[in-house]
Amino acid sequence: MDLGGRLWQRLTAVVLVMAVAAGCTGQGEGAGGENDEDLLRNHDWTQLPGTTARNGILRVSALDRHIVEQDSSGGQPNPPVNLAGPHLESDGDFTVTARMSGVGDNGGDSWLRLYGRVPVIYDEWRQERPSLRVGVTADGHAKVQIWDGEGDEPATSEDFDCGCSGTVTLAVSSIGDTFRVTADGRRLGTVRDPGVFAEGTVWFGLEAEAGEDERREGWRLTQLIARAASGDSLRVIKAPQLRQEQSDDSLRARAADVGRPFDVGTALAENPLLTDSRYRALAGSQFSMLTPENAFKPQFLHPRREVYDFRDADLLVRFARANDMKVHAHTLVWHEALPHWMRVNDDPEQVRRTMLSHIAMVAGHFKGKVAEWDVVNEPMSDDDTSYTNGDLGLRSEQSPWFEAMGEEYIDEAFKAAHRADPTARLFLNEYGIEEEGERWDALYDLVKRLKERGVPIDGVGFQNHEYAPADRIDPETFRSHVQDLADLGIQARVSEMDVPIGEDEENGRQTQADEMAGKLRVCLEEPNCTSFSTWGFTDRYGSTTDTKTYPPRTADSLPWDAALRPKPAYERLLEALDEA
Repeated sequence: MDLGGRLWQRLTAVVLVMAVAAGCTGQGEGAGGENDEDLLRNHDWTQLPGTTARNGILRVSALDRHIVEQDSSGGQPNPPVNLAGPHLESDGDFTVTARMSGVGDNGGDSWLRLYGRVPVIYDEWRQERPSLRVGVTADGHAKVQIWDGEGDEPATSEDFDCGCSGTVTLAVSSIGDTFRVTADGRRLGTVRDPGVFAEGTVWFGLEAEAGEDERREGWRLTQLIARAASGDSLRVIKAPQLRQEQSDDSLRARAADVGRPFDVGTALAENPLLTDSRYRALAGSQFSMLTPENAFKPQFLHPRREVYDFRDADLLVRFARANDMKVHAHTLVWHEALPHWMRVNDDPEQVRRTMLSHIAMVAGHFKGKVAEWDVVNEPMSDDDTSYTNGDLGLRSEQSPWFEAMGEEYIDEAFKAAHRADPTARLFLNEYGIEEEGERWDALYDLVKRLKERGVPIDGVGFQNHEYAPADRIDPETFRSHVQDLADLGIQARVSEMDVPIGEDEENGRQTQADEMAGKLRVCLEEPNCTSFSTWGFTDRYGSTTDTKTYPPRTADSLPWDAALRPKPAYERLLEALDEA
Protein backbone atom coordinates (compact mmCIF):
# COMPACT_ATOMS: atom_id res chain seq x y z
CA MET A 1 0.00 0.00 0.00
CA ASP A 2 1.38 3.47 -0.86
CA LEU A 3 1.79 6.18 1.80
CA GLY A 4 -1.27 8.14 0.68
CA GLY A 5 -3.46 5.04 0.87
CA ARG A 6 -2.17 4.19 4.34
CA LEU A 7 -2.77 7.77 5.55
CA TRP A 8 -6.35 7.66 4.23
CA GLN A 9 -6.93 4.37 6.03
CA ARG A 10 -5.56 5.71 9.32
CA LEU A 11 -7.64 8.86 9.12
CA THR A 12 -10.98 7.39 8.13
CA ALA A 13 -11.14 3.75 9.17
CA VAL A 14 -12.94 3.56 12.48
CA VAL A 15 -14.58 0.38 13.64
CA LEU A 16 -17.47 0.76 16.04
CA VAL A 17 -19.03 -2.59 16.81
CA MET A 18 -22.34 -2.92 18.60
CA ALA A 19 -24.16 -6.20 18.13
CA VAL A 20 -27.95 -5.86 18.36
CA ALA A 21 -30.07 -8.64 19.84
CA ALA A 22 -33.52 -8.53 21.38
CA GLY A 23 -33.38 -10.43 24.64
CA CYS A 24 -30.00 -11.86 23.62
CA THR A 25 -27.08 -12.42 26.03
CA GLY A 26 -24.34 -12.74 23.41
CA GLN A 27 -21.41 -10.34 23.57
CA GLY A 28 -21.42 -9.66 19.86
CA GLU A 29 -18.52 -8.97 17.58
CA GLY A 30 -15.39 -7.49 19.11
CA ALA A 31 -16.20 -7.84 22.85
CA GLY A 32 -14.51 -9.78 25.58
CA GLY A 33 -10.93 -9.88 24.23
CA GLU A 34 -7.79 -9.54 26.32
CA ASN A 35 -6.93 -6.20 24.67
CA ASP A 36 -10.31 -4.67 25.44
CA GLU A 37 -10.50 -1.38 27.34
CA ASP A 38 -13.49 -1.13 29.67
CA LEU A 39 -14.60 2.47 29.16
CA LEU A 40 -17.53 2.27 31.55
CA ARG A 41 -16.26 0.80 34.82
CA ASN A 42 -12.71 2.11 34.78
CA HIS A 43 -13.45 5.73 33.93
CA ASP A 44 -15.51 8.71 35.10
CA TRP A 45 -19.04 9.11 33.69
CA THR A 46 -20.51 10.88 36.69
CA GLN A 47 -20.34 14.30 35.03
CA LEU A 48 -22.36 13.43 31.90
CA PRO A 49 -25.69 15.33 31.97
CA GLY A 50 -28.78 13.14 31.96
CA THR A 51 -27.10 10.11 33.53
CA THR A 52 -26.82 8.45 36.92
CA ALA A 53 -23.89 6.11 37.61
CA ARG A 54 -24.25 3.21 40.04
CA ASN A 55 -22.36 -0.08 40.37
CA GLY A 56 -20.73 0.30 37.00
CA ILE A 57 -24.04 0.92 35.21
CA LEU A 58 -25.24 4.17 33.68
CA ARG A 59 -28.93 5.03 33.75
CA VAL A 60 -29.72 7.43 30.91
CA SER A 61 -32.75 9.70 31.32
CA ALA A 62 -34.45 12.04 28.87
CA LEU A 63 -33.22 15.63 29.12
CA ASP A 64 -34.81 16.96 25.92
CA ARG A 65 -32.45 19.93 25.89
CA HIS A 66 -33.07 22.32 23.01
CA ILE A 67 -31.71 25.71 21.96
CA VAL A 68 -34.42 28.18 20.95
CA GLU A 69 -34.11 31.28 18.79
CA GLN A 70 -34.17 34.80 20.23
CA ASP A 71 -37.86 35.05 19.34
CA SER A 72 -38.51 31.74 21.18
CA SER A 73 -39.18 29.84 17.96
CA GLY A 74 -37.48 26.62 16.90
CA GLY A 75 -35.71 24.22 19.17
CA GLN A 76 -32.42 22.77 17.93
CA PRO A 77 -31.55 19.58 19.85
CA ASN A 78 -28.67 19.99 22.28
CA PRO A 79 -27.79 16.52 23.62
CA PRO A 80 -24.91 16.27 26.11
CA VAL A 81 -21.28 15.23 25.60
CA ASN A 82 -19.18 13.52 28.28
CA LEU A 83 -16.62 16.32 28.47
CA ALA A 84 -15.27 15.38 31.89
CA GLY A 85 -15.01 11.66 31.10
CA PRO A 86 -12.90 9.50 28.79
CA HIS A 87 -12.42 9.96 25.08
CA LEU A 88 -10.38 8.01 22.55
CA GLU A 89 -7.36 8.73 20.41
CA SER A 90 -6.52 6.28 17.64
CA ASP A 91 -4.06 6.11 14.76
CA GLY A 92 -6.09 3.53 12.89
CA ASP A 93 -8.97 1.07 13.15
CA PHE A 94 -10.73 0.26 16.39
CA THR A 95 -13.88 -1.28 17.78
CA VAL A 96 -16.36 -0.03 20.37
CA THR A 97 -18.94 -2.41 21.81
CA ALA A 98 -21.89 -1.38 23.97
CA ARG A 99 -24.68 -3.25 25.71
CA MET A 100 -27.92 -1.42 26.45
CA SER A 101 -30.77 -2.53 28.69
CA GLY A 102 -34.36 -1.35 28.78
CA VAL A 103 -34.37 -0.03 25.22
CA GLY A 104 -37.74 0.49 23.58
CA ASP A 105 -39.58 0.67 26.92
CA ASN A 106 -42.39 3.23 27.21
CA GLY A 107 -42.11 4.32 23.60
CA GLY A 108 -38.75 6.13 23.71
CA ASP A 109 -35.56 5.92 21.61
CA SER A 110 -32.12 5.06 23.02
CA TRP A 111 -28.92 6.45 21.51
CA LEU A 112 -25.14 6.38 21.66
CA ARG A 113 -23.48 9.42 20.04
CA LEU A 114 -19.85 9.33 18.93
CA TYR A 115 -18.32 12.70 18.10
CA GLY A 116 -15.28 13.12 15.88
CA ARG A 117 -15.24 16.74 17.06
CA VAL A 118 -17.23 18.24 19.92
CA PRO A 119 -19.94 20.76 18.87
CA VAL A 120 -19.54 24.49 19.47
CA ILE A 121 -22.42 26.15 21.34
CA TYR A 122 -23.06 29.79 20.48
CA ASP A 123 -25.77 31.93 22.09
CA GLU A 124 -28.66 30.59 20.02
CA TRP A 125 -27.03 27.92 17.86
CA ARG A 126 -25.20 24.62 18.15
CA GLN A 127 -22.63 24.12 15.40
CA GLU A 128 -22.68 20.41 14.62
CA ARG A 129 -19.34 18.85 13.83
CA PRO A 130 -18.75 15.35 12.43
CA SER A 131 -20.42 12.66 14.52
CA LEU A 132 -22.19 9.32 14.34
CA ARG A 133 -25.37 8.48 16.23
CA VAL A 134 -26.52 4.88 16.55
CA GLY A 135 -29.38 3.49 18.57
CA VAL A 136 -32.61 1.60 18.90
CA THR A 137 -35.89 3.31 18.09
CA ALA A 138 -39.19 2.74 19.86
CA ASP A 139 -40.42 0.56 16.98
CA GLY A 140 -37.52 -1.88 17.31
CA HIS A 141 -35.33 -0.60 14.50
CA ALA A 142 -31.59 0.01 14.57
CA LYS A 143 -30.82 3.46 13.19
CA VAL A 144 -27.62 5.20 12.14
CA GLN A 145 -27.35 8.97 11.63
CA ILE A 146 -24.23 10.77 10.43
CA TRP A 147 -23.38 14.47 10.66
CA ASP A 148 -20.60 15.53 8.30
CA GLY A 149 -19.96 18.96 9.85
CA GLU A 150 -21.70 20.83 7.03
CA GLY A 151 -25.21 21.27 8.44
CA ASP A 152 -27.47 21.13 11.48
CA GLU A 153 -29.27 18.01 10.27
CA PRO A 154 -27.80 14.54 9.64
CA ALA A 155 -26.27 14.21 6.20
CA THR A 156 -27.15 10.50 6.23
CA SER A 157 -29.82 8.51 8.06
CA GLU A 158 -30.31 4.77 7.62
CA ASP A 159 -32.93 2.60 9.26
CA PHE A 160 -32.57 -1.17 9.70
CA ASP A 161 -35.41 -3.43 10.84
CA CYS A 162 -33.97 -5.75 13.47
CA GLY A 163 -36.79 -6.29 15.99
CA CYS A 164 -34.64 -4.90 18.81
CA SER A 165 -35.98 -4.42 22.34
CA GLY A 166 -35.16 -5.19 25.94
CA THR A 167 -31.45 -5.93 26.37
CA VAL A 168 -29.53 -5.00 23.25
CA THR A 169 -25.88 -5.15 22.18
CA LEU A 170 -25.33 -2.91 19.14
CA ALA A 171 -22.58 -2.93 16.48
CA VAL A 172 -21.35 -0.62 13.70
CA SER A 173 -18.04 -1.08 11.90
CA SER A 174 -16.22 1.44 9.73
CA ILE A 175 -14.03 -0.18 7.10
CA GLY A 176 -12.40 2.22 4.68
CA ASP A 177 -15.11 4.70 3.80
CA THR A 178 -18.03 2.49 4.86
CA PHE A 179 -19.80 1.86 8.17
CA ARG A 180 -21.11 -1.69 8.45
CA VAL A 181 -24.08 -2.20 10.77
CA THR A 182 -24.58 -5.57 12.43
CA ALA A 183 -27.00 -7.08 14.94
CA ASP A 184 -25.75 -9.95 17.08
CA GLY A 185 -23.30 -10.83 14.32
CA ARG A 186 -26.02 -10.53 11.68
CA ARG A 187 -25.22 -7.93 9.05
CA LEU A 188 -28.00 -5.37 8.55
CA GLY A 189 -26.45 -3.05 5.97
CA THR A 190 -23.83 -0.40 5.26
CA VAL A 191 -23.58 3.39 5.44
CA ARG A 192 -20.95 5.57 3.78
CA ASP A 193 -18.45 7.19 6.17
CA PRO A 194 -17.59 10.78 5.12
CA GLY A 195 -14.59 10.82 7.47
CA VAL A 196 -16.37 11.34 10.76
CA PHE A 197 -13.29 10.44 12.83
CA ALA A 198 -10.66 11.84 10.48
CA GLU A 199 -8.92 13.66 13.32
CA GLY A 200 -8.43 10.41 15.24
CA THR A 201 -10.55 11.34 18.27
CA VAL A 202 -13.87 10.04 19.58
CA TRP A 203 -15.98 11.74 22.27
CA PHE A 204 -19.05 10.07 23.77
CA GLY A 205 -22.62 11.11 24.37
CA LEU A 206 -25.69 9.19 25.56
CA GLU A 207 -29.28 10.19 24.82
CA ALA A 208 -32.76 9.07 25.79
CA GLU A 209 -35.92 10.38 24.17
CA ALA A 210 -39.04 10.50 26.27
CA GLY A 211 -41.48 9.32 23.63
CA GLU A 212 -45.13 9.21 24.63
CA ASP A 213 -44.42 8.69 28.33
CA GLU A 214 -42.46 11.72 29.54
CA ARG A 215 -41.97 10.02 32.90
CA ARG A 216 -40.10 7.04 31.48
CA GLU A 217 -36.99 6.07 33.37
CA GLY A 218 -34.85 5.83 30.26
CA TRP A 219 -32.42 3.03 29.49
CA ARG A 220 -29.22 1.61 30.98
CA LEU A 221 -25.74 1.27 29.55
CA THR A 222 -24.23 -1.86 31.09
CA GLN A 223 -21.11 -2.26 28.96
CA LEU A 224 -18.87 -0.06 26.83
CA ILE A 225 -15.71 -1.64 25.42
CA ALA A 226 -13.03 -0.27 23.08
CA ARG A 227 -10.47 -2.35 21.16
CA ALA A 228 -7.85 -1.39 18.60
CA ALA A 229 -7.63 -3.37 15.39
CA SER A 230 -4.57 -5.57 14.95
CA GLY A 231 -1.49 -3.46 14.28
CA ASP A 232 -3.17 -0.17 15.28
CA SER A 233 -2.99 1.71 18.56
CA LEU A 234 -5.78 3.07 20.75
CA ARG A 235 -5.46 5.33 23.75
CA VAL A 236 -8.11 6.20 26.28
CA ILE A 237 -7.67 9.82 27.35
CA LYS A 238 -8.98 11.07 30.66
CA ALA A 239 -10.27 14.60 31.19
CA PRO A 240 -7.53 17.22 31.60
CA GLN A 241 -6.57 18.85 34.85
CA LEU A 242 -8.60 22.00 35.47
CA ARG A 243 -5.85 23.89 37.29
CA GLN A 244 -3.83 26.04 34.88
CA GLU A 245 -0.38 27.54 35.28
CA GLN A 246 -0.54 31.13 36.45
CA SER A 247 1.49 34.04 35.10
CA ASP A 248 2.66 37.32 36.60
CA ASP A 249 2.16 38.90 33.18
CA SER A 250 -1.62 38.59 32.77
CA LEU A 251 -4.78 40.63 33.06
CA ARG A 252 -5.66 39.08 36.40
CA ALA A 253 -2.16 39.67 37.82
CA ARG A 254 -2.26 43.34 36.82
CA ALA A 255 -5.80 43.70 38.24
CA ALA A 256 -4.61 42.33 41.57
CA ASP A 257 -2.29 45.34 41.90
CA VAL A 258 -4.76 48.18 41.28
CA GLY A 259 -5.17 48.95 44.98
CA ARG A 260 -8.74 47.73 45.54
CA PRO A 261 -10.75 44.58 44.81
CA PHE A 262 -11.29 44.54 41.06
CA ASP A 263 -11.87 41.62 38.69
CA VAL A 264 -11.17 41.14 35.01
CA GLY A 265 -13.43 38.48 33.58
CA THR A 266 -14.79 36.76 30.50
CA ALA A 267 -17.66 34.55 29.42
CA LEU A 268 -16.61 30.91 29.11
CA ALA A 269 -18.10 27.87 27.38
CA GLU A 270 -17.59 24.37 28.75
CA ASN A 271 -17.11 22.55 25.42
CA PRO A 272 -13.87 24.26 24.35
CA LEU A 273 -12.77 24.49 27.97
CA LEU A 274 -12.37 20.69 28.08
CA THR A 275 -11.38 20.08 24.45
CA ASP A 276 -9.11 23.01 23.51
CA SER A 277 -5.96 23.14 25.64
CA ARG A 278 -4.92 26.61 24.50
CA TYR A 279 -8.37 28.05 25.24
CA ARG A 280 -8.26 26.39 28.66
CA ALA A 281 -4.80 27.74 29.48
CA LEU A 282 -5.70 31.32 28.59
CA ALA A 283 -9.03 31.16 30.41
CA GLY A 284 -7.45 29.94 33.63
CA SER A 285 -4.39 32.17 33.59
CA GLN A 286 -5.68 35.53 32.29
CA PHE A 287 -8.95 36.11 34.16
CA SER A 288 -10.02 36.39 37.79
CA MET A 289 -13.76 36.03 37.08
CA LEU A 290 -15.83 33.94 34.68
CA THR A 291 -19.38 34.29 33.44
CA PRO A 292 -21.00 31.07 32.18
CA GLU A 293 -21.87 31.83 28.57
CA ASN A 294 -24.81 29.41 28.37
CA ALA A 295 -24.65 26.67 30.99
CA PHE A 296 -26.67 28.56 33.64
CA LYS A 297 -29.53 29.50 31.33
CA PRO A 298 -32.87 27.70 31.91
CA GLN A 299 -32.95 25.85 28.59
CA PHE A 300 -29.61 24.23 29.49
CA LEU A 301 -30.06 23.28 33.15
CA HIS A 302 -33.88 23.16 33.52
CA PRO A 303 -35.03 21.69 30.18
CA ARG A 304 -38.19 19.97 31.52
CA ARG A 305 -40.60 20.98 34.25
CA GLU A 306 -39.35 18.48 36.82
CA VAL A 307 -35.86 17.99 35.39
CA TYR A 308 -32.77 19.93 36.45
CA ASP A 309 -29.26 18.93 35.48
CA PHE A 310 -26.35 21.01 36.77
CA ARG A 311 -23.43 18.95 35.44
CA ASP A 312 -22.24 21.39 32.73
CA ALA A 313 -22.73 24.37 35.05
CA ASP A 314 -20.94 22.58 37.89
CA LEU A 315 -18.00 21.98 35.57
CA LEU A 316 -17.51 25.73 35.10
CA VAL A 317 -17.73 26.29 38.85
CA ARG A 318 -15.10 23.59 39.42
CA PHE A 319 -12.84 25.24 36.85
CA ALA A 320 -13.25 28.58 38.61
CA ARG A 321 -12.39 27.08 41.99
CA ALA A 322 -9.37 25.26 40.58
CA ASN A 323 -8.01 28.56 39.28
CA ASP A 324 -9.08 30.89 42.11
CA MET A 325 -11.63 32.66 39.93
CA LYS A 326 -14.93 34.17 40.98
CA VAL A 327 -18.14 33.18 39.20
CA HIS A 328 -20.55 35.83 38.01
CA ALA A 329 -23.57 33.59 37.38
CA HIS A 330 -25.74 34.38 34.35
CA THR A 331 -28.78 34.33 34.44
CA LEU A 332 -31.80 33.50 36.63
CA VAL A 333 -34.65 35.39 34.92
CA TRP A 334 -34.71 36.34 31.24
CA HIS A 335 -37.27 36.40 28.46
CA GLU A 336 -34.89 34.43 26.19
CA ALA A 337 -33.18 31.04 26.47
CA LEU A 338 -36.33 29.54 28.02
CA PRO A 339 -37.39 25.95 27.41
CA HIS A 340 -40.74 25.82 25.64
CA TRP A 341 -42.52 24.41 28.69
CA MET A 342 -41.89 27.67 30.57
CA ARG A 343 -44.09 29.54 28.07
CA VAL A 344 -47.13 27.30 27.82
CA ASN A 345 -48.98 28.31 31.01
CA ASP A 346 -51.27 31.35 30.96
CA ASP A 347 -52.15 31.22 34.67
CA PRO A 348 -50.31 34.19 36.27
CA GLU A 349 -49.97 32.47 39.63
CA GLN A 350 -48.51 29.35 38.03
CA VAL A 351 -46.03 31.48 36.07
CA ARG A 352 -45.02 33.18 39.30
CA ARG A 353 -44.52 29.84 41.05
CA THR A 354 -42.44 28.59 38.12
CA MET A 355 -40.13 31.59 38.33
CA LEU A 356 -39.75 31.44 42.10
CA SER A 357 -39.15 27.70 42.24
CA HIS A 358 -36.56 27.96 39.46
CA ILE A 359 -34.70 30.69 41.34
CA ALA A 360 -34.86 28.80 44.63
CA MET A 361 -33.55 25.59 43.07
CA VAL A 362 -30.80 27.10 40.92
CA ALA A 363 -29.53 29.80 43.28
CA GLY A 364 -29.86 27.33 46.14
CA HIS A 365 -27.78 24.74 44.30
CA PHE A 366 -24.95 27.25 43.84
CA LYS A 367 -25.26 28.89 47.27
CA GLY A 368 -21.79 29.84 48.43
CA LYS A 369 -20.22 28.76 45.13
CA VAL A 370 -20.80 31.91 43.08
CA ALA A 371 -19.95 35.49 43.97
CA GLU A 372 -22.62 37.28 41.94
CA TRP A 373 -25.83 36.71 40.00
CA ASP A 374 -27.43 38.36 37.03
CA VAL A 375 -30.85 38.00 38.63
CA VAL A 376 -32.84 39.76 35.90
CA ASN A 377 -31.42 40.05 32.40
CA GLU A 378 -32.52 42.65 29.84
CA PRO A 379 -35.83 43.86 31.35
CA MET A 380 -35.96 46.99 29.17
CA SER A 381 -38.13 47.04 26.05
CA ASP A 382 -36.92 47.04 22.45
CA ASP A 383 -40.06 49.01 21.49
CA ASP A 384 -39.19 52.70 21.44
CA THR A 385 -42.83 53.68 22.00
CA SER A 386 -42.84 51.95 25.39
CA TYR A 387 -40.70 54.77 26.79
CA THR A 388 -43.32 57.41 26.10
CA ASN A 389 -46.71 55.69 26.42
CA GLY A 390 -46.73 54.98 30.14
CA ASP A 391 -45.14 51.50 30.06
CA LEU A 392 -42.05 52.83 31.88
CA GLY A 393 -39.81 51.29 29.25
CA LEU A 394 -40.14 47.73 30.51
CA ARG A 395 -40.25 44.77 28.16
CA SER A 396 -43.72 43.30 27.84
CA GLU A 397 -43.22 41.54 24.51
CA GLN A 398 -42.23 37.85 24.77
CA SER A 399 -41.71 38.05 28.53
CA PRO A 400 -43.93 35.56 30.38
CA TRP A 401 -42.77 37.08 33.67
CA PHE A 402 -43.90 40.64 32.89
CA GLU A 403 -47.13 39.40 31.33
CA ALA A 404 -47.97 37.52 34.53
CA MET A 405 -46.75 39.95 37.19
CA GLY A 406 -45.90 43.31 35.63
CA GLU A 407 -42.92 45.15 37.08
CA GLU A 408 -43.34 43.26 40.34
CA TYR A 409 -41.64 40.23 38.79
CA ILE A 410 -38.31 42.06 39.19
CA ASP A 411 -38.92 42.66 42.90
CA GLU A 412 -39.96 39.04 43.40
CA ALA A 413 -36.92 37.71 41.52
CA PHE A 414 -34.37 39.70 43.54
CA LYS A 415 -36.01 38.81 46.85
CA ALA A 416 -36.08 35.12 45.93
CA ALA A 417 -32.42 35.16 44.87
CA HIS A 418 -31.45 36.85 48.13
CA ARG A 419 -33.35 34.25 50.14
CA ALA A 420 -31.64 31.43 48.27
CA ASP A 421 -28.10 32.88 48.42
CA PRO A 422 -27.87 35.73 50.97
CA THR A 423 -24.15 36.39 50.50
CA ALA A 424 -24.11 36.74 46.69
CA ARG A 425 -24.18 40.18 45.09
CA LEU A 426 -27.25 40.63 42.92
CA PHE A 427 -27.20 42.46 39.58
CA LEU A 428 -29.60 43.61 36.91
CA ASN A 429 -27.96 43.26 33.48
CA GLU A 430 -28.90 45.33 30.41
CA TYR A 431 -27.65 46.42 27.00
CA GLY A 432 -27.78 49.85 25.36
CA ILE A 433 -27.70 51.77 28.63
CA GLU A 434 -24.19 53.13 28.11
CA GLU A 435 -25.49 55.92 25.89
CA GLU A 436 -27.73 58.85 26.74
CA GLY A 437 -31.41 58.59 25.95
CA GLU A 438 -34.77 57.22 27.04
CA ARG A 439 -33.48 53.69 27.56
CA TRP A 440 -30.92 54.82 30.14
CA ASP A 441 -33.38 57.21 31.79
CA ALA A 442 -35.95 54.42 32.15
CA LEU A 443 -33.36 52.01 33.55
CA TYR A 444 -32.18 54.57 36.08
CA ASP A 445 -35.76 55.27 37.16
CA LEU A 446 -36.39 51.52 37.51
CA VAL A 447 -33.36 51.05 39.76
CA LYS A 448 -34.44 54.05 41.84
CA ARG A 449 -37.92 52.54 42.30
CA LEU A 450 -36.43 49.17 43.26
CA LYS A 451 -34.24 50.81 45.90
CA GLU A 452 -37.18 52.77 47.29
CA ARG A 453 -39.17 49.53 47.61
CA GLY A 454 -36.33 47.86 49.51
CA VAL A 455 -35.48 45.37 46.75
CA PRO A 456 -32.05 43.79 47.46
CA ILE A 457 -30.34 44.91 44.25
CA ASP A 458 -26.58 45.49 44.51
CA GLY A 459 -25.56 46.49 41.01
CA VAL A 460 -26.17 47.04 37.31
CA GLY A 461 -24.26 45.38 34.49
CA PHE A 462 -23.53 47.48 31.40
CA GLN A 463 -23.20 44.98 28.56
CA ASN A 464 -21.27 47.30 26.22
CA HIS A 465 -21.93 45.30 23.06
CA GLU A 466 -20.60 47.63 20.37
CA TYR A 467 -21.90 45.81 17.32
CA ALA A 468 -21.71 48.83 15.00
CA PRO A 469 -19.89 52.19 14.95
CA ALA A 470 -23.09 53.87 16.22
CA ASP A 471 -22.82 51.74 19.39
CA ARG A 472 -19.46 53.23 20.33
CA ILE A 473 -20.00 55.57 23.24
CA ASP A 474 -17.71 58.21 24.70
CA PRO A 475 -16.26 56.79 27.93
CA GLU A 476 -17.28 59.99 29.72
CA THR A 477 -20.93 59.30 28.96
CA PHE A 478 -20.51 55.83 30.43
CA ARG A 479 -18.76 57.39 33.43
CA SER A 480 -21.68 59.72 34.14
CA HIS A 481 -24.03 56.74 34.32
CA VAL A 482 -21.73 54.85 36.67
CA GLN A 483 -21.63 57.94 38.88
CA ASP A 484 -25.43 58.28 38.78
CA LEU A 485 -25.69 54.72 40.11
CA ALA A 486 -23.15 55.51 42.82
CA ASP A 487 -25.47 58.27 44.04
CA LEU A 488 -28.13 55.58 44.50
CA GLY A 489 -25.72 53.33 46.38
CA ILE A 490 -25.55 50.91 43.43
CA GLN A 491 -22.48 49.19 42.01
CA ALA A 492 -21.71 48.93 38.29
CA ARG A 493 -19.73 46.60 36.07
CA VAL A 494 -18.91 46.12 32.40
CA SER A 495 -20.50 42.73 31.86
CA GLU A 496 -20.35 41.55 28.23
CA MET A 497 -18.11 43.79 26.16
CA ASP A 498 -17.22 43.02 22.55
CA VAL A 499 -16.38 45.35 19.66
CA PRO A 500 -16.87 43.76 16.22
CA ILE A 501 -15.01 45.58 13.45
CA GLY A 502 -15.56 45.32 9.71
CA GLU A 503 -12.93 44.18 7.23
CA ASP A 504 -13.07 47.58 5.54
CA GLU A 505 -12.97 49.59 8.77
CA GLU A 506 -9.83 51.72 8.74
CA ASN A 507 -7.70 51.23 11.86
CA GLY A 508 -10.40 48.88 13.14
CA ARG A 509 -8.27 47.05 15.66
CA GLN A 510 -6.95 50.29 17.07
CA THR A 511 -10.55 51.46 17.49
CA GLN A 512 -11.40 48.14 19.14
CA ALA A 513 -8.50 48.59 21.55
CA ASP A 514 -9.48 52.19 22.32
CA GLU A 515 -13.07 51.26 23.06
CA MET A 516 -12.21 48.43 25.44
CA ALA A 517 -9.42 50.28 27.23
CA GLY A 518 -11.57 53.40 27.56
CA LYS A 519 -14.38 51.55 29.35
CA LEU A 520 -11.90 49.70 31.55
CA ARG A 521 -10.28 52.98 32.61
CA VAL A 522 -13.64 54.39 33.67
CA CYS A 523 -14.28 51.29 35.76
CA LEU A 524 -10.88 51.51 37.40
CA GLU A 525 -11.37 55.19 38.23
CA GLU A 526 -14.91 54.90 39.63
CA PRO A 527 -14.96 53.19 43.05
CA ASN A 528 -18.41 51.63 42.59
CA CYS A 529 -17.36 49.85 39.37
CA THR A 530 -16.30 46.38 40.49
CA SER A 531 -15.30 44.42 37.36
CA PHE A 532 -14.73 44.44 33.61
CA SER A 533 -15.73 41.40 31.53
CA THR A 534 -15.76 40.62 27.83
CA TRP A 535 -18.30 38.30 26.21
CA GLY A 536 -15.76 35.61 25.41
CA PHE A 537 -12.11 36.34 24.81
CA THR A 538 -11.26 34.72 21.47
CA ASP A 539 -12.86 35.07 18.05
CA ARG A 540 -12.48 31.29 17.65
CA TYR A 541 -15.62 30.80 19.74
CA GLY A 542 -17.05 34.32 19.86
CA SER A 543 -20.82 34.78 19.79
CA THR A 544 -20.51 37.42 17.06
CA THR A 545 -19.44 34.68 14.66
CA ASP A 546 -21.62 34.54 11.54
CA THR A 547 -23.64 31.60 12.81
CA LYS A 548 -25.96 29.17 11.07
CA THR A 549 -23.54 28.96 8.15
CA TYR A 550 -21.11 26.12 7.52
CA PRO A 551 -18.32 26.70 8.12
CA PRO A 552 -19.08 29.63 10.46
CA ARG A 553 -17.25 32.84 9.65
CA THR A 554 -15.56 34.21 12.76
CA ALA A 555 -15.87 37.90 13.56
CA ASP A 556 -13.14 40.27 14.72
CA SER A 557 -14.55 41.38 18.08
CA LEU A 558 -12.51 40.11 21.06
CA PRO A 559 -9.00 40.57 22.55
CA TRP A 560 -7.64 37.33 21.04
CA ASP A 561 -8.11 36.33 17.40
CA ALA A 562 -9.35 32.98 16.04
CA ALA A 563 -5.81 31.58 16.24
CA LEU A 564 -5.66 32.61 19.92
CA ARG A 565 -3.11 35.32 19.24
CA PRO A 566 -3.43 38.53 21.32
CA LYS A 567 -4.57 41.67 19.52
CA PRO A 568 -3.82 45.33 20.33
CA ALA A 569 -6.90 45.32 22.58
CA TYR A 570 -5.18 42.90 24.94
CA GLU A 571 -2.10 45.08 25.20
CA ARG A 572 -4.19 48.18 25.79
CA LEU A 573 -6.12 46.46 28.58
CA LEU A 574 -2.81 45.56 30.23
CA GLU A 575 -1.68 49.18 29.92
CA ALA A 576 -4.91 50.50 31.45
CA LEU A 577 -4.45 48.21 34.44
CA ASP A 578 -0.83 49.30 34.85
CA GLU A 579 -1.86 52.96 34.84
CA ALA A 580 -4.55 52.50 37.50
